[in-house]
Amino acid sequence: MQRALRLAGSPGVPLGPNPRVGCVLLAPDGSVVGEGFHRGAGSPHAEVEALEAAGDSARGATAIVTLEPCNHTGRTGPCSQALIEAGVAKVVVAQRDPNPVAGGGLETLADAGIEVEHGLLVDDARALNRAWTFAHENGRPFVTWKFATTLDGRSAAADGSSRWVTSVTARRDTHVLRALCDTMLVGTGTVEIDDPQLTVRDADDRPLPQQPLRVVMGERDLAADRRVLDDAAETVHLRTRDPIEALKTLYADHERHHVFFEGGPTLAAAFLEAGVVDEVVAYVAPLLLGAGRSAVGELGITSIGDARRLDLVDTVVLLPEEDGELINLRLTLRPEEER
Repeated sequence: MQRALRLAGSPGVPLGPNPRVGCVLLAPDGSVVGEGFHRGAGSPHAEVEALEAAGDSARGATAIVTLEPCNHTGRTGPCSQALIEAGVAKVVVAQRDPNPVAGGGLETLADAGIEVEHGLLVDDARALNRAWTFAHENGRPFVTWKFATTLDGRSAAADGSSRWVTSVTARRDTHVLRALCDTMLVGTGTVEIDDPQLTVRDADDRPLPQQPLRVVMGERDLAADRRVLDDAAETVHLRTRDPIEALKTLYADHERHHVFFEGGPTLAAAFLEAGVVDEVVAYVAPLLLGAGRSAVGELGITSIGDARRLDLVDTVVLLPEEDGELINLRLTLRPEEER
């Protein structure tokens, strides 16, 4: 199973919309007769690739798969049926498929007389497809809220200026994290004030070939000259103020699994109040402003005892690349209740 997990996480495999899956086929004597991994939507699934590699040696073999074999016909046929037709004797799965459309493969295999097991290294398998698993289990994308702030919690100065709170190194680091998501989301206020392009760029400031969906949330119209409306990536305008409604739409209508949220303080407060912030990434600069726009708006908290608590998951020191720039910290946190 460890080998299957490494195959599933092979470099270059797209993070979505399909899960990353690996498969290893073992002969009765324990030798490997075939292996494969899913390379992206429309390509053969891991089980099919492994079966093709094994040929006739698949008969009587044990299939070790990181995710339950699919049980439906999409762009490709059901892997459960392919395993049955190949004469596999046993299937060991790490994670059950949370997608109601594709799940049920183990039952189909068992009904065909194939021995099945599941749960081996399941936590590793879930971590491999963290956002995909979360989205299918919760009916909405996983949300990472990213913001940049001074030591006193300001995201902009009193005159509205915010470029740049963070260093060049921190901004490049942000693009690395953006590339791990399939959706960039801001509010209409951010588009109006900051005019972001919301694309993912490399260290030389060149756009990457694959771009997340750009989403603007809010009821106001967008000016036609806003950069988020250019042809650098697809953009969707969700005319709602309800974070839960917006996220359900992104999951159901656009097959989105991981939202990188860079909205302003008002929308950030709305997401927090709705309980749909699953991870926080904060870039902290050693600056003091004393006044200006805060990173998050009103949360209705009047006592320190009611403060929203976060667990620190990771801390990264981002050293400056240019003279005169300051060291930044990148803090990754999660809501305490999700422990």
